[in-house]
Formats: sequence, structure tokens, C-alpha cells
Amino acid sequence: MNTEFILADRQFTLIRYPEKHQHVSLQAWDSADELLISHVDDLVSEQSLTGNMLIFNDDFGALGCWFTQHNPIWISDSFIALKSLGENLKANLLNPVIDDNDKISAPVRSLTSVESLTLDTHLAPDIILIKVPRTLALLEQQLIDIRKVATPDTQIIAAGKVKSITKSVLALFENTLGPTTTSLAKKKSRLIFCQVSPALRPKTNDYPSRWTCTLPTGKTVQLNNHANVFSRQSLDIGARVLLPHMTVSSNDVVVDLGCGNGVLGLQALAMAPDCRVFFVDESYMAVESARLNVLENFPDKIDQCEFVASNCLEALLNKKPTPEITKVFCNPPFHQQNAITGHIAWQMFQDARECLVKSGHLIVVGNRHLEYHIKLKRLFGGAKVIASDNKFVVLGTAKR
Repeated sequence: MNTEFILADRQFTLIRYPEKHQHVSLQAWDSADELLISHVDDLVSEQSLTGNMLIFNDDFGALGCWFTQHNPIWISDSFIALKSLGENLKANLLNPVIDDNDKISAPVRSLTSVESLTLDTHLAPDIILIKVPRTLALLEQQLIDIRKVATPDTQIIAAGKVKSITKSVLALFENTLGPTTTSLAKKKSRLIFCQVSPALRPKTNDYPSRWTCTLPTGKTVQLNNHANVFSRQSLDIGARVLLPHMTVSSNDVVVDLGCGNGVLGLQALAMAPDCRVFFVDESYMAVESARLNVLENFPDKIDQCEFVASNCLEALLNKKPTPEITKVFCNPPFHQQNAITGHIAWQMFQDARECLVKSGHLIVVGNRHLEYHIKLKRLFGGAKVIASDNKFVVLGTAKR
């Protein structure tokens, strides 16, 4: 992995957390970061900042490290992005102040995307930097939040790959904030410039979205979905295939890994009301959605549940005492930001093997072409097909 970021006579060592699991072809910054940094450096050299700088969706901390002299407020929905920022601040001797929950208070102040829903900067920000996220709904939520604190004098600059700056993205800026223009493309990236228009009527905030789902047990649940939750408008296909084949007993300690809105964990509670459930995801909005859904549908079971933002099962492995997990259910992602990668599934399977008690089970659903059975055979000695259709397969394996 290329870790040396050199630009404008400055050099940083930057990694994607966790460094040991990354493919050698991946790096912690892209050409959109470079384009944004170059533009903002020129801008700031011409005028001093008197208000706040806000940074949204910094993938692995490159922007946070570069702009530490401005003490920015750094906002992300990703636990992995936050861990990357912390590691990169330390590696570059920028003296971060980090608490036991990985929250950073200096020289960058970190906020999760859930905390930013009630953002109050006291001073109107001078400049807001945005990396365009993959999820349009998250961008819309963030622009609605920005409208609350920005003024017509606030410089709002977004960056992304040319292919990610679509007509829909530009329309969101235009319709939520105000007049919007773009830069010329450079190294397949582009900038968006936007100015808040006081005359524009504020958009209605439709998040979290809500819909009804009937579980295989027959119980009907209301599902709350914050803006960055995967498949936030309907039950995702993988979960739909897995749900009818879940088996849970009252003495099980279950992990819904990559929980999203927590529907697999809700099914576990519906099947076995006395089981314990850990809802784990690297998205803060996913973890909060799962918490809301347990509170709404199983309020008397909330004390049996824990809601954990984590890189795979890292947080549970570091927990003392380590929970004795008997079942892990997961539908692994195969994207990280804009990169297609298998390292997340591989780490999920490794962590599950380490977390599970002897004879504990890992149950996985995934696209057939991902060939998870090969990985499971390497780690567990084999896997059996529990269910399948033309596109998905449900695999089960046990720790020996």
C-alpha cells in the first residue's frame, strides 16, 4: 500500500485502517483529495479564516491531517474513517487528543454523522469541505444539516470523482442550498462550488425513513432507517434470503454483524426472546437505526442488546471479558468507499472464528460469484449450503 502522500512540498504518511488488512493497491487518499486541498490552500492564502472549517466524509483522514492548523470540525459516518484519522494524526506527530471511545477533540474535533444531526457551531462556518459520498441520501441529509449553520458568505466546496458527480448530485446541492457550479475535471476528479441562497425554501427532512416488515415468525416490525443505512427503503435481497433460515435459541449470544437497520437481530429476538444480541456495524447511522428499532419493536429487550460501532468484530475481541458468542449472522459488504474489495469479508470471517465459542456457528449470505465457501473452508475447514437461489447462497459453518 502506498502510504506517502506528497503535495505542495508537504509530506504525510497515511494509512487506511486497519493497515494490516488492506490490499497493496489501495491508498488513503485520491485525486479528489488532492484537487480539494490545492484549491483550499490557494483560497486560504488569500483570506484568513475567522469562523469554523467543517469537513464531511473524509475517507481516511487525509483532509483532517492536512488542515489541522485550522482546527476543523470533522464529520463522518464511518468508524473506520475515524480510526484512520486518529492513526494518521499520531503517525504524523500531530498530537491528537483521543478518548476511550476513539473520539478526537484536538487538533481536529470529530463528530459522528448521528451527532452532526444536531450540529451547533455557534459561529457560522467560513468554509465547508465535502467529499461526495456514495449514498445520495447521506449527502441529502448532510446538505440539510449544512443549511442550518451556513450563510451566504460560507464557502461550500465538494469534491469527488467525475463519475460520482452526477446530475442528481448537482441537483441536490442546487435544490437544498442554492446556486451550484463545477470546476473543470482534473485527474478524473472535479470540484463543486455552492452558495447558500436565503430565498430558497428549506427542504423537509425525510430521515430517518420508516417502513413495515413482517418477519418469518409472523411478527410485524416498524423499521427506522437513517440516511446512510444500506437498503434503507426496503428489505435487502440478501437479508430476505437469510431470514427464513435463521435458527436461534434462548441461550444463544448472537451477533448481527454489519447490522444495517438490525433486521437480523430483530428476527433473533422474535425467535428467542431471552437471547442476547450484539448489533455491530462500522456505520454510526446503522448502529443508531438498530437501536431505534429494538426500542420501538422490542422495548423490554433493550437491556439484552448492545449496539457497537466497530471495524468488523474488533470491539468485541477487545472487550473484557470477551463475550461468549454462539452465533454470528452476516451479509458482508464488498465495497469500501469506491473500491471493490474482499478484505472486509475476510476480516469478518476471521474475527467470527476468533469470537465464537467451540461449536459456535457463523451463517453468511452473499452473492454466488463472491465464492465465500472458499474462504470459509480455509478458516473453518468447510461450509454447508443452507439455502440458495439464482443469485444468493446462505452458508453455515461451525468452529471446531
